[in-house]
Amino acid sequence: MNINTAPDAIGRNSVNITPGYMSGFGNSFETEALPGALPRGRNSPQRCAYGLYAEQLSGSPFTAPRGSNERSWLYRIRPSVKHSGRFSKADAGLWRSAPCHEIDWPIGQLRWDPAPIPKEDKTFLQGVQTMTTAGDVNTQAGMAAHVYLITKSMIDENFYNADGEMMFVPQHGNLRFVTEFGRIDAEPGEIVVIPRGVKFRIEIPGGPARGYLCENYGGAFTLPERGPIGANCLANARDFLTPVAAYEDTDTPTELFVKWGGSLFVTTLPHSPIDVVAWHGNYAPYKYDLRTFAPVGAISFDHPDPSIFTVLTSPSETAGTANIDFVIFPERWAVAENTFRPPWYHMNIMSEFMGLIYGVYDAKPQGFVPGGISLHNCMLPHGPDHEAFDRASNSELKPVKLTGTMAFMLETRFPQRITAYAANSPTLQDDYADCWKGLEKRFDPNRP
Repeated sequence: MNINTAPDAIGRNSVNITPGYMSGFGNSFETEALPGALPRGRNSPQRCAYGLYAEQLSGSPFTAPRGSNERSWLYRIRPSVKHSGRFSKADAGLWRSAPCHEIDWPIGQLRWDPAPIPKEDKTFLQGVQTMTTAGDVNTQAGMAAHVYLITKSMIDENFYNADGEMMFVPQHGNLRFVTEFGRIDAEPGEIVVIPRGVKFRIEIPGGPARGYLCENYGGAFTLPERGPIGANCLANARDFLTPVAAYEDTDTPTELFVKWGGSLFVTTLPHSPIDVVAWHGNYAPYKYDLRTFAPVGAISFDHPDPSIFTVLTSPSETAGTANIDFVIFPERWAVAENTFRPPWYHMNIMSEFMGLIYGVYDAKPQGFVPGGISLHNCMLPHGPDHEAFDRASNSELKPVKLTGTMAFMLETRFPQRITAYAANSPTLQDDYADCWKGLEKRFDPNRP
């Protein structure tokens, strides 16, 4: 196997602050693993250097406005038509796509314990377990929320998703993404986004891995507008990292799996599809360290909506209404005076899928543990459990730092329907709603 990586990235907006990565969100990058592999001043020369093929990968329609137009030019050993053979249907296991109505389940607030890591061998494709689906994969709207459990690296297997963009949220164990754009290493506390159509495989260099996966059928994730916050804080563009070019030149058989239209297909290739020697453009995988998120909040009283914790958003055709918002609750100071500091009780038109990467979530100190999941669907009430309410209502309101914590939320405008796997999982907490039983009537008309 011949594996090559570029020691440096070249081109505008490609400062190499970390070996193997380029810095910036949505930038137009340039990178080559062999000198001169990238054409200058043109995209498709009559003859590419090194006998490479020029190929464009489009993440948006050709006519999309410049600000939202996504595409990259790839210079590869073989064009992707050589990575496409006779496909056959493959077993998707527990992976489901919207619309999924395989179980009729009564409404209610739901919570799950962490899924145990299996003892048997499971690659990424075998270890995806869908918890919820929303929208419709065929109309490119909505999402699916999954858990992944991986105990074996993908060997002689590669994959791409034609249905949606994929956001990985590691919770336990490290992942290595070997993509056609380059290599990405990720650990708990980081996220990795793989755009629709990008070929990759997942390896586990340090042992079994567990985490969350958001499959985004809609508009690509982008940075939210900051509004009156201004030019700084929240997720800063410079902290997003895109890999430099790397390629494999192998002529050994490999399977290529493709998710398309909610189904999984497979074909066998005589060579590796991870063969891009150089590329340029703004459509590429990236990672982001959630610990670099700069939170803002109340410095006097009350607290703003949780939207101030939005890292990335998938916009919809309705202004201000997200297809998906990816929100985190990281380490931060709580300083508001005469204020109930945890999240307030509320009912929301958006549907909330929540996970805990590490630490304790302040609104649910009991029963919600790292690797766990909660689901609060459209217009179903939720909020702090009785213990969190009592503590927040009676504690001394001195400055407190919430440390060692990282929770996240996937919020979508579509109702999230649980799968049969999620409904029948032994990790489902039958007594979750009991966390509010201790909230007693406190009303006294004679006491202001």
